[in-house]
Amino acid sequence: MPGTDEIILSARGIHKYYPTGKNQQLHVLKGIDLEVRRGEIVSVVGPSGVGKSTLLHILGALDRPSAGSVHLNGVDVFSMDDRRLAAFRNRTTGFVFQFHHLLPEFSALENVMMPALIAGVEPKLARRRAEELLAQVGLADRLHHRPNELSGGEQQRVAVARALANSPRILLADEPSGNLDAESSRALHELLWRLVAEQGLTLVIVTHNLELAKSADRLLEMYDGRICRELPLVR
Repeated sequence: MPGTDEIILSARGIHKYYPTGKNQQLHVLKGIDLEVRRGEIVSVVGPSGVGKSTLLHILGALDRPSAGSVHLNGVDVFSMDDRRLAAFRNRTTGFVFQFHHLLPEFSALENVMMPALIAGVEPKLARRRAEELLAQVGLADRLHHRPNELSGGEQQRVAVARALANSPRILLADEPSGNLDAESSRALHELLWRLVAEQGLTLVIVTHNLELAKSADRLLEMYDGRICRELPLVR
């Protein structure tokens, strides 16, 4: 369990509507409240289409809610305009998705350097940080390989390293092993848990992998746009 009661992420009254036609809307999220403590691992499970990814995108400020608020590290995230919000997100939040979204024309090293370069870090320092991270995820010998020269598991490890490039306070993962075989999935899960422990990160992970979900500190179930219950964890 995490060693602090400090709340790093707080969501209150989150609603999300999407227009579906003339004067019609799809109500995806229906008043979600959520608190995540610093250093905690929270997994979110539920059937497809209940709003898990939408919630994660709003928690990470990739999308704005139709109503409600999100505070990250005490900052009212959606009080900022888009430019300030993008800079804040790049500094504070790391993302790992089901599809790695690596830039195919760049090497593993260059992909991992990218967030730091966007944040204005000197190239020399960005390179050093990227090399360190790729070593931590077991890819020190694959720095100059492009994504199509890496296995699926290796591509996701590059994506994890990239998510950590700016030393984020929180890591959000959306089905990170969804496209991997069982062995690669297990290895990726072990890597994420190890990095969270070693770097003092907070992790919120959406997954269909119940074995993975049960190894979190808290397991939340979503249904019909709501967090319907917290499931007991049997160790």
